[in-house]
Amino acid sequence: MKKKQLKTREEVSLLVHTFYAKVRKDDFLGPIFNGIIKDWDSHLELLTDFWETNLLYKRKYFGNPMHAHVHVDQQVGGTINEKHFGAWLNMWYQTIEELFEPEDELAQLAKNRARHMGTFLHLNIFNARQPNQS
Repeated sequence: MKKKQLKTREEVSLLVHTFYAKVRKDDFLGPIFNGIIKDWDSHLELLTDFWETNLLYKRKYFGNPMHAHVHVDQQVGGTINEKHFGAWLNMWYQTIEELFEPEDELAQLAKNRARHMGTFLHLNIFNARQPNQS
């Protein structure tokens, strides 16, 4: 398959759909995602909006990913940890490298944004588990 450049919503959608097809089949990540997400078609559209907003600067996403991930962690009994984020990030990087040219600036931005967001979400999930300290 010829590698593409990440520059349109169609390429963002390709990335999101290809990546989450892998996640859904993964023995480690799949049970979390498949246990929570019931309507994959609308979720993939939402994720495409999220990444289009973050990479192409077209405001399509208006949600709160931090709140959503804290809620997911609560639904799975506070079991999401750094290994989940590491597996997710490695799979994200692999998918980007499979689909897009190595020198593609937006593909590199997608990697960097995912790494920063993963760190931010992991810290916020951990902090949300802590009892309020007064």
